[in-house]
Amino acid sequence: MSERNWYVGVDWASRNHQVCVLDGAGAVRGERVFAHSGPGLWAMASWILETVGEVAPATVGVAIETPHGPVVESLLAHGLAVHSINPKQLDRFRDRYSPAGAKDDRRDARVLAAALRTDPHCLRRVAALAPELVELRESTRLRTELLGERTRLINRMHDMLWRYYPAFNWLVGDDLAAPWAQALWQRVPTPAAARGTRLSTYEKLLQKHRIRRFDAAQLKAQLTERPPHIERATATAAEAHARLLAQRLALVAEQLADAEARIDALLGELGGADPGSADAPTEATAKPRDATILRSMIGIGRSVLSILLAEAGDVLSRRDCRALRCLCGTAPVTRQSGRTRTVTRRLAVHGRLRDAVLHWARVAVQHDAACSAKYRALRARGHGHYRALRSVADGLLRIACAMLRDGTLYEPRCVQP
Repeated sequence: MSERNWYVGVDWASRNHQVCVLDGAGAVRGERVFAHSGPGLWAMASWILETVGEVAPATVGVAIETPHGPVVESLLAHGLAVHSINPKQLDRFRDRYSPAGAKDDRRDARVLAAALRTDPHCLRRVAALAPELVELRESTRLRTELLGERTRLINRMHDMLWRYYPAFNWLVGDDLAAPWAQALWQRVPTPAAARGTRLSTYEKLLQKHRIRRFDAAQLKAQLTERPPHIERATATAAEAHARLLAQRLALVAEQLADAEARIDALLGELGGADPGSADAPTEATAKPRDATILRSMIGIGRSVLSILLAEAGDVLSRRDCRALRCLCGTAPVTRQSGRTRTVTRRLAVHGRLRDAVLHWARVAVQHDAACSAKYRALRARGHGHYRALRSVADGLLRIACAMLRDGTLYEPRCVQP
């Protein structure tokens, strides 16, 4: 990297962004405020390049608190070297200029630029993601949002059914969002409708959805048991509310299927096909891609793989195991002062990555002998369930980074987590 003589701090906000430019000696060469709009972001990048003069944009360092968003993308599009810093770290750097705790936008912009000038190792270089990873990140986040919305709708529909149709709740249980349960409710939305439906109709529905837990007679008998005695108006209102919830649930199910299909397509483009499939690399092909290597590990499916690639793509590309462990929350935090030494769980983590690797470890414990043995040994030593899972996940992340570095696929008999 060429020597830098210009440092820029951007204190971003929802409406306006404060920008400060420092030269190599730390002197302020310019300060301005730009509106958060298309012309405003373009003017901000253009003003920075105009202020620094005839230098290569890549040699101009820009510090900002966020690693993504339109401000970052606009700066990257102009070729500037963008670095992100954790807000907690920025708060510590701010204390160097104001021990009393004074804070304002101009000061923060200057502190950002000064931190990049004096302590560049404390900031993380932001790289533009490949278009496939950008789309994969949005698709995985959309899938997570849709899953949460589906859960909320299911709980609300359960509540409505408990008011006037508890027999249906007892029958379907946790399968309320399943296609067969929704099809059944559309056919018999009330106890009266269940009593008036023929056995042949129940048989056809069970055969169509391949439900063998009960036959048509059992299904009708459970649905037609005596309902609770409530006012007709209450039952009618609850049924109408449940019908609206069912329509929304059907829409969410359709959108969720589209999101998952798009994730599968993107993973295929990134080389994330099953190692045993025809798309997996052979001995005659080049080194396998990152997605293929990760997919070969026990416990990694579509959800975990997509989240790892989308939320930690830059860390994986650098093979930075330490940063990956910190983001996923498996690296502990040690505090030592004098004779006191404590090791605690890391709280400053990436939530989606944390949940993904814990799920990965949980599945690996169920299907991999080495992971299962390690989990049982940790539990026998008195560790709690989640602490043991974090230890297993930490070992899996170390293995994954080593495999990515060497370009090899996972062989359970050759590695220990």
